[in-house]
Amino acid sequence: MHIILMGPPGAGKGTQAALLAEQEAIPHISTGDIFRANMSQGTPLGKLAKEYVDAGKYVPDDVTNGMVRDRLAQPDCVKGFILDGYPRTPDQARALAGMLAELGLKLDAVINIAVPDELLVDRAVGRRVCRSCGATYHVKYNPPAREGTCDRCGGELYQRSDDQAEKVAVRLNLYHTQTAPLLQFYAEQGLVRTVNGDQPMEQVTADIKEAVRGTR
Repeated sequence: MHIILMGPPGAGKGTQAALLAEQEAIPHISTGDIFRANMSQGTPLGKLAKEYVDAGKYVPDDVTNGMVRDRLAQPDCVKGFILDGYPRTPDQARALAGMLAELGLKLDAVINIAVPDELLVDRAVGRRVCRSCGATYHVKYNPPAREGTCDRCGGELYQRSDDQAEKVAVRLNLYHTQTAPLLQFYAEQGLVRTVNGDQPMEQVTADIKEAVRGTR
């Protein structure tokens, strides 16, 4: 299972990636994790990326691509991988195609987890996080026993600033703008498989595995 997992903010991408990685015994490769690992380990690419990050600048594609290439070259990726957060643009997708060809690997599918925007906004706006232990709740779907108080530690629950409706809408608009060309790029190769993300978590996982099974 060599797949790219795509989906808007709040679609459950991270949850699905973690579940699939555990079930299939393959790595979940997040670009955020790759950046942090390279910078903390002080690799040449990590040092270069840190210069851009510290300066508040966008890390160039060649640096990002280099980190991803190094990660995909590791032995645990031969059996499979789940790419999350990369590629973000058609240029990065073309670079990825070159990496995979060089490594003798084949992309099985691009899984697009689709969830209506209105539901994503509802999920985000209703989310509450414990200031003390970080536990997450939802005022509608997973409320605490006592309003405003964490069931686990008794800490105060709050709404993160980026979970406000206006900011969620901006993130979704940016995602759709950036993602449309990328989905088109992979659709032309017959790789896109769209899965309904507005289902129980277990069903979404099952649908992703079924979508990939038909491509092998």
